[in-house]
Amino acid sequence: MRVISLLIIFAFSLALVLFSLENTQPVMLHLAPQVELQAPLCVALFTAMGVGALLALLSGIWFRLLVLLENRKTAQMMREKDLRIQALEKDLQQYKTETPKEPLKLPPATSSQVETAGGTVETIQTSSVK
Repeated sequence: MRVISLLIIFAFSLALVLFSLENTQPVMLHLAPQVELQAPLCVALFTAMGVGALLALLSGIWFRLLVLLENRKTAQMMREKDLRIQALEKDLQQYKTETPKEPLKLPPATSSQVETAGGTVETIQTSSVK
């Protein structure tokens, strides 16, 4: 893919150079209000090609810089999440070792107090089953 793009750039540049060399007559360049310059057309075209190439290079560098910054941000977030996952896995292992294998058994109930609809509290005796 890189070779194809280089061939396209080379062919385009060669065509522009040949076109510029065939057009050497002087032209008037209006750079700004009240600023005029007379130069051969080939010089104007070479200057325009150079400015365009420079702008393309700068935009490529800017794009790569933005991608690099975004990749750094993503990598930092991934490192933070990996550390959080490791901490949570450590906590999980700690909880697994702290909890007993069989469930805790409640002591048998001997009596319980129940509030009735009238607002009085009654004590009910229950027997423990063994």
